[in-house]
Amino acid sequence: RSPSERQTRQTSNFLRPSDMNSDILKAAEGIVSSAYISQGASSRRSREKLIHSLLTQRCLPRKPWDDRTIALFMAEIASMDSNNFPDNAGVGEREGRVFSRLVAGRHHGLAHGIGRSGDVGAIQPKAAGSSLLMRLATAMALHTIKISGVPAAQACLLLPVATGMAHLLTFCCLRMRHRKQEPKEGGPTRSSMPRYVVWPRIDQKTCLKSIVSAGFEPIVVENIRDNDLLRTDTKAIEAAIQKVGPENVLCVLTTASCFAPRAPDKLEEVAEICKKLSVAHVINNAYGLQSPKVMGRIDRAARKGRVDVFIQSTDKNLMVPVGGSIVAGFDKKLIDDISKTYPGRASMAPVMDVFLTLVGMGEEGWKSLIAQRKENMKYFQTKLGEMAKKHGERILNTKPNPISLAITVDTLILDQKRGASYVGSMLFRRCVSGPRVVACGTKKSVCGIEFLGYGSHCNEYPHNYLVMACAIGMTKGNIDLFLQRLEKVIKEIRKEQKKTTRAVERKVVTKDSKSS
Repeated sequence: RSPSERQTRQTSNFLRPSDMNSDILKAAEGIVSSAYISQGASSRRSREKLIHSLLTQRCLPRKPWDDRTIALFMAEIASMDSNNFPDNAGVGEREGRVFSRLVAGRHHGLAHGIGRSGDVGAIQPKAAGSSLLMRLATAMALHTIKISGVPAAQACLLLPVATGMAHLLTFCCLRMRHRKQEPKEGGPTRSSMPRYVVWPRIDQKTCLKSIVSAGFEPIVVENIRDNDLLRTDTKAIEAAIQKVGPENVLCVLTTASCFAPRAPDKLEEVAEICKKLSVAHVINNAYGLQSPKVMGRIDRAARKGRVDVFIQSTDKNLMVPVGGSIVAGFDKKLIDDISKTYPGRASMAPVMDVFLTLVGMGEEGWKSLIAQRKENMKYFQTKLGEMAKKHGERILNTKPNPISLAITVDTLILDQKRGASYVGSMLFRRCVSGPRVVACGTKKSVCGIEFLGYGSHCNEYPHNYLVMACAIGMTKGNIDLFLQRLEKVIKEIRKEQKKTTRAVERKVVTKDSKSS
């Protein structure tokens, strides 16, 4: 048989739920009571039914799997890879050899990785188990996207790279698609390939670096300030495309999830512009999968206009270690092309992390976490607003941003040396991670582009502020502990300010007395 035929037979046998080999069970009955053996076999059958349901339905299990069921499945999966065959004779340069038992155990014996040299999503003939796990993880990721608010999504790709590299691969794929197109009369040729990416400003280095590293020039579109909120300037986006010519623009890169006071981009309006001008539209949705509000915006944008790809982080949304991303879209062929853009094979680890997490979470677990995050956001906003008001500051009004929130720290400056950012360093020393202070007027150069007011997503934001996120997995206990430590920091700063004020007053009194 050919490798593909052998793999098909292996997988089809695995698909059929069956009792443990009857000869083994009969032999066991000679040692232990048949009633007890029958009970044990029944337990195994119940686990096998769960596995069979996953393999046939290819979506999130409704209820979470317990660890024993997951361990059983992983053991069966690993036994299907050639490096775990008891009689395998591997004489190639890559045969899944793993020296360390700790490393082998960490990866459940799956050492072949995913994909082949021409396609990261391709099936490996000698790794049926790894290939099956990859396909199941991808199917569950797509199901998660659909139930989170984008039911129109047609395909997704699990990549073992973080979102920045996923953006870079997407840009490279879009460029190759342009090269494959037959030049039309008056249309783009090889000498006039797209060279620009139109990018509504978001002060985060990864997006900008992915554009430049892929060989494109970013056209930065500044945001519009609307009181506390920073909104998308859609007219400026269209004007920027028209200025250089739509045929010279690879895509518009918008942002669906971001830190306050920036609002998520106006995806629907941008999608309509992209459709009208025949320009690709890529959405950076790094941590928006956890918000039905954000996902709904993406779905509506795709229905009203043009959305080619939206990219999300696995660690920020699914609570797995850093190193993975989900590239999703509405055109299966485009997602397949991005898969073929990845050079060589890839690590199985991020894909396995997603699989283990999603089966251990189940649809009910995912929806529960989403609902909990939404409730926590309301709680966080209320409590943070009360604390800010108590200490003479205020929470910024950024309601269109469903994940991030911020408070001003304008009065929490000790001196010129210890500016607004001193609040952030004090919090960090007290084991508070995540929030950061953005000070007015910060200048920064990123990829050769000079930014004023860097971190605030605009040139002249009128406040120093402390920004944070209410992310999936956060608890009310985390929020309360953060607020306690923030209050202590504020009180320490106020105490220091009073000392400084008294010292200044004493100097003034001494000076006046000497003068008299």
